[in-house]
Amino acid sequence: MKKYFVRMAVILAFSFVVSISVQTVNKAQAADELNEKLQVFMQVLELVKGDYVEKNVDDKKMVYGAIKGMLESLDDPYTRFMEPKPYKEMKMRMNGSYSGIGIYIGIKNKKIMVISPIPDTPAYKAGLKSGDNIISIDGRLTKDMGLEEAVSMIRGPKGTSVKIGVIKRSDKQKKEFTMIRDKIVVKSVEQKMPTGDIGYIKLNTFENLNASEEIRKALKEMKAKKIKGLILDLRNNGGGLLSNAAEIASMFLKKGDVIVSTVDRDGHKESLRSSGEFIWEGPLVVLINEGSASASEILAGAIRDNNYGVLVGYHSFGKASVQSVRQLPDESALLLTVAKYLTPNGSDISKKGIKPDIEVKTGKERDPEETASSEAEPEYPSDDDKDDIQLNKAVEIIKGQIK
Repeated sequence: MKKYFVRMAVILAFSFVVSISVQTVNKAQAADELNEKLQVFMQVLELVKGDYVEKNVDDKKMVYGAIKGMLESLDDPYTRFMEPKPYKEMKMRMNGSYSGIGIYIGIKNKKIMVISPIPDTPAYKAGLKSGDNIISIDGRLTKDMGLEEAVSMIRGPKGTSVKIGVIKRSDKQKKEFTMIRDKIVVKSVEQKMPTGDIGYIKLNTFENLNASEEIRKALKEMKAKKIKGLILDLRNNGGGLLSNAAEIASMFLKKGDVIVSTVDRDGHKESLRSSGEFIWEGPLVVLINEGSASASEILAGAIRDNNYGVLVGYHSFGKASVQSVRQLPDESALLLTVAKYLTPNGSDISKKGIKPDIEVKTGKERDPEETASSEAEPEYPSDDDKDDIQLNKAVEIIKGQIK
């Protein structure tokens, strides 16, 4: 028996060594293949530098172009490279203010689209609307233009002008708008009282570093007014910082409740749990639609799966990935997808989004298959509450819960 165990131990040890050896060989082969490809790349670069008809080739432009091409091969719209200027502007935007014309833009079917104008900004006053296709910026066509590049061109010093060419969604007519840039202040939170005992908080973005503190303040003000029910509006909130989503979710969840689970490239699952601040514990309705993405979906999923509120509206966008921002030595940055996330009950909402408990259509929703294969181009809620049937339904549900 002793000889048997010794023999088995030797066999297992040998198998382990063989396994390690195979892995080492595979890694070495992969490294050799990568080196070969890098040599090809360097050879092409040398040929361009040495033989291209134009001598003054922009090295930075070529390197940045190569990086962008490499990332495009991943077929992941959320992994992208940001040059120094757009990255600097993104950091400014996170602080809640910048100079520009005041629009959110996105990409749909490789076209630069207006997602929404921000109220009381140059874009809003000029008449730009959700779904307008931006075809030129200061005379330069936007075809094949990256999102960050378009944003960078639209923004600029306060008092300067920018000319935007669009195809209007309403009548498909080409129009040009010349606007004077102004300081844009983005408020993360808006609040009001639809009725005497129901509070309403609209969270516009998770991108602002002050978003969680603004929500905390709004919730405490609502509680001081002795409201009996709360509507949290996440419609057209494209997301932002995971840390904000976690902190805000903790204001609605008990300590230890799962907010979201992330799964990395090796299948390692990690659950993010509530700190248990638990400011609001009364009747709660959360409004979502096609423009609710990323951090909005994390918050909505956490509230619904833990049974703290009812979701009303239309299915969310379906962005179930986590990006890490890596600053590079020249002040550029890499936004790299490092994990995907699951809602507390284990649902993967990638591309399909979160379905509301009570679906309320506005009549302007897009086909689900189109939504799954393109960037969000949401229809924004009406400024007139009487026409906002999703909000009206939320008020009706809250009143029923209060009774």
